[in-house]
Amino acid sequence: MIDRAQPQDEAFFQRVFLQLQAFFQQQGWQDCPIELLRQFWMPLAQQIIEWRQQKTLILGILGGQGTGKTTLAAILSQILAEMELQVCRLSIDDLYKTYADRLQLQQVDPRYRWRGPPGTHDVALGLSVLQQLRQVSPQHPVAVPCFDKSLHHGAGDRIAPERVMAADVVLFEGWFVGVRPIDPALFDQASFPIVSESDRAFARDINRTLERYLPLWEELDRLIVLNPADYRLTLEWRKEAEQMMKATGKPGMSDTEVEEFVHYFWRSLHPDLFIPPLLSQPEWVDWVIELDENRLPASIYCPYRP
Repeated sequence: MIDRAQPQDEAFFQRVFLQLQAFFQQQGWQDCPIELLRQFWMPLAQQIIEWRQQKTLILGILGGQGTGKTTLAAILSQILAEMELQVCRLSIDDLYKTYADRLQLQQVDPRYRWRGPPGTHDVALGLSVLQQLRQVSPQHPVAVPCFDKSLHHGAGDRIAPERVMAADVVLFEGWFVGVRPIDPALFDQASFPIVSESDRAFARDINRTLERYLPLWEELDRLIVLNPADYRLTLEWRKEAEQMMKATGKPGMSDTEVEEFVHYFWRSLHPDLFIPPLLSQPEWVDWVIELDENRLPASIYCPYRP
């Protein structure tokens, strides 16, 4: 777990625990695991406070599908709120281009069959929002974009933005937040499902498109990476999520549809190609959270530590 001193105020810890327990129940989750709070979430929140240094902190959270990045952002928001900090949550999904713009993109390049890969977002909008959040105040509120995935039969579209008037911490999460372009030659020996020449051409094009996102990543003050022991676990986690959704009566994808969907994302930015180079650069990543097969933290470390 995180090698940091624990908060000394047990009464405060218990108050945070009760608040999180109520939040978990509201979300329909299992009970809040108190040991994770004590050994992981609370120390991480303490680290975020130290990183902030009396100014707005923009913290990136990178994690593939099913790694729990959105859940982590929600939990940290609850804890930091108890510490009297104003938190703004932003997802890379909130920066999607409009439905009309994505339809036009799909007509120009049919390979963009689903939203998600680089090229389907409004980078200029994201850059403007992050820069405005550094100066946000009641006198200068920021319209933070929001995206509803359920619109247009699941294709999704923007909805009314959220009006934010204060932000001590911005939690900016997404499946490729902070990811950098790689050497195009690496695609010659790429892993499944990049198997054909057309797959490799698509991957190289996405890699070039990723360069447009670099100004957005430069706005990050810190970056946390949720890294599974094996990236292929994310496929099983996504299947489990869909099965749980269908068990509640909601519509969900079949296992075959999940595989097709996840493989599409792997073809665009393969975890086996893009994540290791990122983790090898300490100037890009501040904390790495290794996840076991149960999505629990197995180890947490700073890349620059020996």
